[in-house]
Amino acid sequence: MLRRSLENRDAQTRQLQDAVTNVEKHFGELCQIFAAYVRKTARLRDKADLLVNEINIYASTETPHLKQGLKNFADEFAKLQDYRQAEVERLEAKVVEPLKAYGTIVRMKRDDLKATLTARNREAKQLTQLERTRQRNPSDRHVIVSFEFWSLKKCLRYAVQN
Repeated sequence: MLRRSLENRDAQTRQLQDAVTNVEKHFGELCQIFAAYVRKTARLRDKADLLVNEINIYASTETPHLKQGLKNFADEFAKLQDYRQAEVERLEAKVVEPLKAYGTIVRMKRDDLKATLTARNREAKQLTQLERTRQRNPSDRHVIVSFEFWSLKKCLRYAVQN
């Protein structure tokens, strides 16, 4: 029964390792791509602002009717860039920042898994030692029972912590 419990825990640990590795790989890539998208959108907004300024400079040198048309066009184009600015800010706040936070979470989960694996390996060694003790001295019940009690106590302490 104890072996089956260990095997189930091993399967769960492997499943968690795979999930953490998968998240680490894909979320990192998503974060990089979204950040690049936001930077390119911000650069496009900057270029459009330069274009609006140039249109306004050109409009100041033209006739009154063309000047008015160019100013109206520049104002409308500037409004479009305000929307682009809002898009950049929303993407940074609602997408990029939460994705960055997953990096810390994944590192913490990786450390937790490492600690779990260390504890599992230590427990497997202890079980192997118990089996050897049982095979060498099957009649020495005092040593076997005290070892099992110690192992059970340690497992319960570990279960309470998690």
